[in-house]
Amino acid sequence: MSDSVQSYPCAERLPLVEQVHGHTIADPYRWLEDAESSETKRWLAAQEELWLNHAATLSGRFQFRNRVKALSNVGTVSTPSWHGGRCFTLRRDPGQQHPVLYDGRRAILDPMALDPSGLTTLDAWQPSPDGSLVAFQISRGGTEESVLHLLDVDTGELVGDPIDGCRYSPVAWLPDGRSFYYVRFRQVRRRHLDVPDDTVVLSSEASYGLELSADGRWLTISAARGGANDLWLQDLESAQSPRPIQQGIDALTVMSVGPDGRLYVVTTKDAPTGRICVGDPHNPLIWQDLVTPEAPLTGLAILDDALLLASPTGIAVHNLETGAHVSDVVLPGAGSVGSLTTLPDGGPQAWFSYTDSVTPSAVYCYDHTTGQATLWSPAPGVAARAVSQQLVATSPDGTKVPLLVIARRGDHGPRPALLYGYGGFGQLLTPTYSAFALAWVEAGGIFVTATTRGGAEAHQAGTLDRKQKVFDDFIAAAEHLISTGWTTAEQLSLCGESNGGLLVAAALTQRPELFTAAVCSAPLTDMLRYELSGLGERWAPEFGSAKDAQQFENLLSYSPYHRVGEGVKYPAVLFTVFGNDTRVDPLHSRKLCAALQHATASEGPVLLRLDPDAGHASGSASQGIGLAADMLAFLAARTGLRVSS
Repeated sequence: MSDSVQSYPCAERLPLVEQVHGHTIADPYRWLEDAESSETKRWLAAQEELWLNHAATLSGRFQFRNRVKALSNVGTVSTPSWHGGRCFTLRRDPGQQHPVLYDGRRAILDPMALDPSGLTTLDAWQPSPDGSLVAFQISRGGTEESVLHLLDVDTGELVGDPIDGCRYSPVAWLPDGRSFYYVRFRQVRRRHLDVPDDTVVLSSEASYGLELSADGRWLTISAARGGANDLWLQDLESAQSPRPIQQGIDALTVMSVGPDGRLYVVTTKDAPTGRICVGDPHNPLIWQDLVTPEAPLTGLAILDDALLLASPTGIAVHNLETGAHVSDVVLPGAGSVGSLTTLPDGGPQAWFSYTDSVTPSAVYCYDHTTGQATLWSPAPGVAARAVSQQLVATSPDGTKVPLLVIARRGDHGPRPALLYGYGGFGQLLTPTYSAFALAWVEAGGIFVTATTRGGAEAHQAGTLDRKQKVFDDFIAAAEHLISTGWTTAEQLSLCGESNGGLLVAAALTQRPELFTAAVCSAPLTDMLRYELSGLGERWAPEFGSAKDAQQFENLLSYSPYHRVGEGVKYPAVLFTVFGNDTRVDPLHSRKLCAALQHATASEGPVLLRLDPDAGHASGSASQGIGLAADMLAFLAARTGLRVSS
């Protein structure tokens, strides 16, 4: 192990105490919420010096950087998007910092050409129906505060003025190729290229989704409400406003009109695991059941005479008229299926991406006339020597927790382990190629992904007053790895980002003796004040609101910042934060870092690594490689993993 940190930067503990819902709440580091104060800036500068001095002692740092870079150097390509006979793909070739948008074989939009510093990212893109224009959104420094531009594909020139306020905006082009629906300032709007002002379609602010039928007649609008949504359908050939389909109902419903003219509905209404229905868009409130999927649905494709249903780990083929299961698409292995795309007007083919724990992502084309899936993008090289194995842990209430272990072939006995999880917002963790994980495994460690409650079909089982069950699952996974001899408490480390950062922070403050080290990346840690910054106000359906007395009790019970106790031997912790994070404010990391530095009785260092020019979403390739190498080197030093030169 590396030498322990002997002293930490001075962080004043204010005697700030409040009475909230009958509880006395101390918040000694609230001053660290103000990123612009001189005191916070001095503290951050001292933390940066502390981290850099410690990083210089990490012997495996450069070896990990080189290996992560090599394992990342496989290139990626998206599934194709077809418009007016043109094939658009997003592709990152080996050595490139950012993916580049292509029209066929011609590069049309390169973020590095827009900004050679590498700090500008392409957040989203959507071609017009004939493919002559592309609406694209870019942001700088990881802020995700997207600005929308229009690109003339043939000339490479920008059309019109940039449009701000388009964070996470979907774009639905109309058939004329001159107008589109989009979301600006969280309102649904319609814009025509020859008219200076927008027409506001829905003025209430929300997180909207938009989808237009292939013939351009039917517009579907959805507004997210936690694990549910409101829904409208509009016939654009009439002068009527969008027609409400679902309002205030506790269900998640997706609706679209297929190329065959039928209304397709995917809903959890009256079916918690979901069902697929069909109907007539002219009478959109009446549906007939077509299929009840056996696995969580992630995509749907309508072919000429078949319906493809994609789940996280497979694609089922169903009869288009009866919904009967016909067959399954044969995949290259036991991995994960990504986005599913088709030709706009139907046809027998569909494209999908596939990856697994040791195989980089590639795109395959399924042809229903032959029933075969063939490689469409260049074949990815198998870049790692590792095998995967499924385990099952048991949570205190008896719930089974699936674990995916990646290890070198033939390794046995306890060894340095890295446990990863997320546990929220319905996100399901499936086998995915990760240079970060494989670099750890190739060095002799094991990488374990825990599928806790809070994801996919178990989403509601890990929300609100059930959130502690997610942490129980994660802790049970750690206990299982130790009790079955995969690792020891002295060799076990944790890693998670965003909601996964909260998961890690909760585990290390609730059961510090189980772990020797942890990386908390962009975590939530002060759950009593999370609604006051970033996008926290939108997450009340997931966590609950501190404004409500009962929900406050639950938040307080696990809030990591409030669970820190003086004199406890906490694991070594590295907080990785991003200066332009507009989702999870770095104040959460600052406050918990200061609290742990003050309280811990362990020799394990508590450190903070700040990237001032990055945000919550992924940045350039070099930024990601540098971060991964630092995280791995920190964890290796604490777990005893020795990295060969």
